Amino acid sequence: MYVEKTSAPARKPVTVPGLKAMKAEGRKIVMLTAYDASFAAQLESAGVDVALVGDSLGMVVQGRSSTLPVTVDEMVYHTAATARGLSATLLVADLPFMSDRDVPAAMEAATRLVGQGGAAMVKIEGAGRICEVISALAERDIPVCSHLGLTPQSVNKFGGYKVQGKTQDAADKLFADAKAVEAAGADLLVLECVPSALAARITAELSIPVIGIGAGVDCDGQVLVVYDLLGLTPGKRPKFSKDFLAGRDSIQGAIGAYVADVRELRFPGVEHSFS
Repeated sequence: MYVEKTSAPARKPVTVPGLKAMKAEGRKIVMLTAYDASFAAQLESAGVDVALVGDSLGMVVQGRSSTLPVTVDEMVYHTAATARGLSATLLVADLPFMSDRDVPAAMEAATRLVGQGGAAMVKIEGAGRICEVISALAERDIPVCSHLGLTPQSVNKFGGYKVQGKTQDAADKLFADAKAVEAAGADLLVLECVPSALAARITAELSIPVIGIGAGVDCDGQVLVVYDLLGLTPGKRPKFSKDFLAGRDSIQGAIGAYVADVRELRFPGVEHSFS
């Protein structure tokens, strides 16, 4: 079936330095996942700043129980498809499970995601040993988005999808990890499922933008899985998400409402956050 690509008014392309400028100016950054050209075109038309090809595709597209089985080949395929639907929105792609096991492996995966997939930035979970990988990528001018808090690739270690940083020791470690990934050269940080007060503290202390998902309204921006936003994900919807399609008659309207609510600080509310 032929689907006409949604046209959007021309806008200035979003860049990595541009994201940092948005933080400095207090303008909220809007991020949303996409896994193909058609959804990417909807994000582009709605004015989304950053499109994320997440390894979440393993769960919401492939129907798997976790992100762990997703391969580099699959990420490259979906990243390239998504890139074809974008012109101004900045494209970020996940490094899938164990593709960051050492610097050479991460370099090979990132090279493919950028060179073949068209990503402008790669996302990597964790800190600690991962800081060496972040530094190596940054030294070669590959922009990096770090991901801390609930990192889905660590689901077996965590014993499930649980809020992170709730105790003082855990909060102190998460804060130290955030400072460490910034020092290693990360250009962006995603904080997932952490108490709002901790996320606010990290956001205030870091010079790089901080994007929240279940991390409160005080982050520099927000990200959601597009299928959650549209109420398409089977089963119970995550606490931090919202069905923006409810009461609206189009996908474009739902994404546009999300963009407006993030920019105007209407989303997330306290009901989408953790204390």
